[in-house]
Amino acid sequence: MPHKRIVPRKLSFIFLVACCLLAYQASSQVKLPSLVSDGMVLQRDAKTKVWGWAAPGEKVTVNFKGKSYKTKADADGKWAVSLAPMKAGGPYTMEIKASNQITIKDILLGDVYFVSGQSNMVHQMSLHNVTYANDIATANYPQIRHFWIPTTTNLEGPAKDLPQSAWKTANPQDVNNFSAVAYFFARKLYEQYQVPIGLINASVGGTPIEAWTSKEGLKEFPAALATIERNSDTSYVNSIKRRAQAAARANQKKVEQDKGLTESVRWYETAYKPKGWRNINIPGYWEDQGIKDLNGVVWYRREIDIPASMTGVPAKVHLGRIVDADALYINGEQVGNTTYQYPQRRYSVPAGVLKHGKNTFVVRVTNQGGKGGFVPDKPYFIEANGQTVDLKGYWQYKVGEVFRPATGGNGGDFYFNAQNQPTALYNAMVAPATDYTLKGILWYQGESNAGNPAEYKKLLPALINDWRDKWQQGNIPFLYVQLPNFLEVNYLPSESNWALMREAALETLSVPNTAMAVTIELGEWNDIHPDNKKDVGERLALAAQELVYGDKKVVSSGPLFQSSTIDGNKIILSFTHVGSGLTSLDGEELEWFAIAGADKKFVWAKARIEGDKVVVWSEEVPEPKYVRYAWADNPAGVNFYNKEGLPASPFRTDK
Repeated sequence: MPHKRIVPRKLSFIFLVACCLLAYQASSQVKLPSLVSDGMVLQRDAKTKVWGWAAPGEKVTVNFKGKSYKTKADADGKWAVSLAPMKAGGPYTMEIKASNQITIKDILLGDVYFVSGQSNMVHQMSLHNVTYANDIATANYPQIRHFWIPTTTNLEGPAKDLPQSAWKTANPQDVNNFSAVAYFFARKLYEQYQVPIGLINASVGGTPIEAWTSKEGLKEFPAALATIERNSDTSYVNSIKRRAQAAARANQKKVEQDKGLTESVRWYETAYKPKGWRNINIPGYWEDQGIKDLNGVVWYRREIDIPASMTGVPAKVHLGRIVDADALYINGEQVGNTTYQYPQRRYSVPAGVLKHGKNTFVVRVTNQGGKGGFVPDKPYFIEANGQTVDLKGYWQYKVGEVFRPATGGNGGDFYFNAQNQPTALYNAMVAPATDYTLKGILWYQGESNAGNPAEYKKLLPALINDWRDKWQQGNIPFLYVQLPNFLEVNYLPSESNWALMREAALETLSVPNTAMAVTIELGEWNDIHPDNKKDVGERLALAAQELVYGDKKVVSSGPLFQSSTIDGNKIILSFTHVGSGLTSLDGEELEWFAIAGADKKFVWAKARIEGDKVVVWSEEVPEPKYVRYAWADNPAGVNFYNKEGLPASPFRTDK
């Protein structure tokens, strides 16, 4: 009979207690939010909150700069302490003790800004690395820090924490991932005040303002509330997602059936003999060149003569911007590709790819919707050894695959996109940061709401009030960007949704403790993501110098319309923010002023600066009542400024 070992009862009890203690310690260890981590910037001169989680009732001690702060976790396991106000400085170390200990290193005390919006606030320095090559190379600002929040959504309610990320310093490598607008904002302030600047960036391209607003902030918007209620039905949302995923798989299958990739000799290979190709111009959209409503894959092909002096060395191809995705092949070799439409195409070509004489260039373009092709008025050339060859002109094209239009029921819900749903981004990317003490907020958004500017006029103040309520820092400074010029130039007075969006921004200045950067001349007609991000950031910094830092000597804005009076056949306009005087930037007559009588039929007007006022008139309107300035999608060449070089905001008097 085998020997049976009997474990003493006392030993079993000790073993059980030890297991319980280990389990307790594992569950009760103090945890910190993603933001509270190495390299963080804490707000100077303010009671600053530090928080985390532990077991309910667990005692937590925070040691920082010679002071000890004690607390214990509440019934939900959350704990928080408020650090006493401290002057700017660092780096410092913080110790947080409970059943375990966490050490946070390289902490600075300075000014912290929450940065948010859509793609123009996302756009990293790397996407503008030609324009700002020197700014990137010389970035040596260890006291400017950037915390990028990865895109995430939540339809169920406010999340507890942000996705994992890290604080990065402004150096030639890491600055590439900084928001360009936010970086230039921070750099200007740092150079002015020599105070560390922290940037917490929650931005997602193509998103509406409703997605960034909480449910409470949308209480006056019935349609948004109805959508929130609908989205609370997870079975409904999941069914929509399944249909969308099925459609994406179907489109991907169509992409894989592209004849240019499935024929025995692929269309980019040097052995391929082209048949049935037609002429088309680059740059340009194919819908504007005799091809109707085509979504799918279109191949472009051209033989380019390359001189011997450009061979045997690395080269770079500039292909402007392409809608949507592309792959570039030279002499049968793929040298670059981009999966979405917004980055400018700059492809490096290794030495040895180019040859003297004729070189076959092939571009495979995939477009999912809207006009496909090559965006006009962008750079299209190849450069090597200090020489360039132009790539614009006639190419040949052939369609590789055509996508069928997607169809689905439920009033378009087939195209459900979580990041565009009301509250989705607030819940996931804003709410978890509202315990972090700030100096101010930066906002650059609106393009996705341009279809309904009247609603946006209410939504922007609602978001400001909502975020102020959530942060519980009173009327925290809120600085935002007025949308720049965009789309085709219309040389007749006309109506404009983009002008209405700018008016919505202008009127939001009535909300206390707000400031606006006017960017009416910084846009590009054919690019919703203009390259000039430096002036946008620096104009926001000017606004901050006056509003946030109280520097009353700074002229922080261009002229803003104040009032008008009618004097016979003329209208006299008065402005704030005239600085040291009003001026025509180019010395020519003021442009983009329009005038109308009671019928509101606007015609172009003469406009003359008289002191701090502008006098407007037209012989066509003997009894004027209304004036508009720069009231257009793209009032190209505006020249009404103050002498500090800041442009006037567009406005109208005929509301």
